[in-house]
Amino acid sequence: MTGLAPEKTAEPSVQPPNRRAPRRATGPGFRPSPAGPGVDAPSTLTRVLSGIRHTFSSPKYGPVLVTLLLFIAVFVAGGLRYNGFFSGQVLLNLFVDNAYLIVLAVGMTFVIITGGIDLSVGAVVAMSTMIAASLLQGGWPPGVVIPLILVLTSLLGLLVGLMIHVFEVQPFIATLAAMFLARGLCYVISKDSISIVDPFFVSFAQTRIPLGGGLSITPSVIIALVVVLAAVWVLQYTRFGRTVYALGGSEQSGMLMGLPTARTKVLVYVISGLCSGIAGVLFTFYTLSGYSLTAVGTELDAIAAVVIGGTLLTGGYGFVLGSVLGVLVLGIIQTIITFEGTLSSWWTKIFIGGLLLVFIILQKVLTAKRR
Repeated sequence: MTGLAPEKTAEPSVQPPNRRAPRRATGPGFRPSPAGPGVDAPSTLTRVLSGIRHTFSSPKYGPVLVTLLLFIAVFVAGGLRYNGFFSGQVLLNLFVDNAYLIVLAVGMTFVIITGGIDLSVGAVVAMSTMIAASLLQGGWPPGVVIPLILVLTSLLGLLVGLMIHVFEVQPFIATLAAMFLARGLCYVISKDSISIVDPFFVSFAQTRIPLGGGLSITPSVIIALVVVLAAVWVLQYTRFGRTVYALGGSEQSGMLMGLPTARTKVLVYVISGLCSGIAGVLFTFYTLSGYSLTAVGTELDAIAAVVIGGTLLTGGYGFVLGSVLGVLVLGIIQTIITFEGTLSSWWTKIFIGGLLLVFIILQKVLTAKRR
């Protein structure tokens, strides 16, 4: 037929080859790479280094780890320089010579975690030695003298805590008043040194507990370690301990959460007073005497040990074991100066002051990063 367009035949469509799209990994065990698709996940080494950097930059753990590394470095340096420094007895003597300071640092840790301070602990140690020496000289039995000292120092801590809470006196002023009170009572008891000849005290002071291999410690070390373990348990595993940290973080927030912040604020100073009494008894065993000028400036050593051990002066962070490390750092510095033999003992104060300044700056830097 004319006039009709020829019929067009449909061209066969060309289909692309059947290519299966890549399947994306899914499922509960799949974690996409943080760098995006096609980029390998960070290696195990990178994650470990990131975790270490995060830990050291933490205001909670960073200063404690720095203190631990500092202690190891100083101990190794002393061992490389002096013969016999690597002896196990040198390490144990750090505990023997500083048992009373360890107990003081435990009480101070409770106070500083709450954001407070206690300047009275050195004077309370001196008062404890004077009470013990004078009562023992008067024929009182040790079984009465030691509990009496602990009760009196705890009551002094209670008085300080009530002044801070009820009358809203600054901890610095309240504990400064307690320091003058305790030191004044020492001079009321006696202006002269009083020797202790009680058989129990003398026997306790001369007792050594053998550990084998020629190593030994004193019973005072055992008492100090018991106090440390008890404090660790209280702070980490009790409601009171959690309230102590909450009080240092924010007292107002603790009150809004219904925590007993008022009672806790008072009790931490009772604990500090009790630890000061125990430290005074241990110091009496160590010196077998009581003297009014005993432990002058010891409160500053305790504060320095706690701060070097990683407890923030502003409160909220801190560990008892870190404070023990701080005491050991102070002790190892004193031991090195003793081994050197040509340096004055005042160099100990110089090194402590430098370390304290460094750790305060470190705390400021770490807390500023967290904000």
